[in-house]
Amino acid sequence: MTTIDGEVATGFELVREAFAANFSEHGDIGAAVCVYRYGRPVVDLWGGVADPETGRPWTRETLQLVYSATKGATATAAHMLAERGALDLDAPVTEYWPEFAANGKADIPVRWLLSHQAGLVALDRPVPLKEALAWHPMTAALAAQRPLWTPGEAHGYHGRTWGWLVGEVIRRVSGRTPGGFFADEIAAPLGLDFFIGLPTHERDRVSRMVYQRPDIDLTTVPTESVPEELRELAAAWRDPASLTNRAYAVTHPAEIDFGAPEVQAAELPASNGIGTAHAVARLYAALIDEVDGVRLLTPESLASATKEQAGGKDRVMLIPSRFSSGYMLPTETTVMTGPSSFGHTGRGGSLGFADPEHGVAFGYVMNNIIGGTDDVRAASLVDAVRKSLR
Repeated sequence: MTTIDGEVATGFELVREAFAANFSEHGDIGAAVCVYRYGRPVVDLWGGVADPETGRPWTRETLQLVYSATKGATATAAHMLAERGALDLDAPVTEYWPEFAANGKADIPVRWLLSHQAGLVALDRPVPLKEALAWHPMTAALAAQRPLWTPGEAHGYHGRTWGWLVGEVIRRVSGRTPGGFFADEIAAPLGLDFFIGLPTHERDRVSRMVYQRPDIDLTTVPTESVPEELRELAAAWRDPASLTNRAYAVTHPAEIDFGAPEVQAAELPASNGIGTAHAVARLYAALIDEVDGVRLLTPESLASATKEQAGGKDRVMLIPSRFSSGYMLPTETTVMTGPSSFGHTGRGGSLGFADPEHGVAFGYVMNNIIGGTDDVRAASLVDAVRKSLR
């Protein structure tokens, strides 16, 4: 039986039970979960193994790569600049990034980059990975790229490109890299153990990820055997030219080893944030409440930042999705604690969000990368939080 360490406030014992069940029943190897309520932690738990190869245990200081849950951190940086008057989300991107005007993009507002409406999910010419990690070659490629649909008329998840698009605007406006801005303006004031661009001296604290293959590979199953509701997605995964595939093939090689030191050290503001569950929850807590004297956005700025900008069928994910200016909003597949919630999921199961109505902020990270509809770990924790609130 996995030992669960940490603390749970009275009334939130169900979260500990759900967390333990994730190890005994749902495949967790090493993981952590943290919940804040009204600016203070009420759940802070961790357990399992950080490195299955060496047996290194998961501790309170273990860092975990959270994939696209990074987008919530990057979006927060953009909204802080907007609140300060340095960035107008409704201004054309070209006001801050003149080269972006190429190929008919002169009128795209910054907000459409944040809300996945710009049509820049893929590149006609993918960038060598080494150059993409160096930043400028990728942003130059995106500045030159034609939109793949009429901007503003649809939305589709910019899984990889979002980070360079939004990150370059942050860089142009603030004079700092997005990871640098996050470190100075968000992580330092809040004492967050979270990095976009991992310092070399922190690498020994990072967990080793384990990738679990799905029991059924829909790309190899005969079409007639695929459930009706999944056939369109299965067909997209089989088609190399589909937006579903191209969105994750903006580099060559397309597959990125997110466990590699050079990838973790680079700044990929859409997908390589590394931190603790406590840091993720604390970040979201400081968006909806004051946390130890720090609040990241005013209530007025937060209301604007979390207002729905795009919803309906996603051109990349081919399922319904909802986005504000950078944050995911609740859907049947993105489970949070209430309709006012906002946050972001990450590949394999990680999740961070806040729910202003209930004063809740949540962070969950894990090293067994499962994902898909069969992964119930985050949802079971969220359900336990929801029941605890009652």
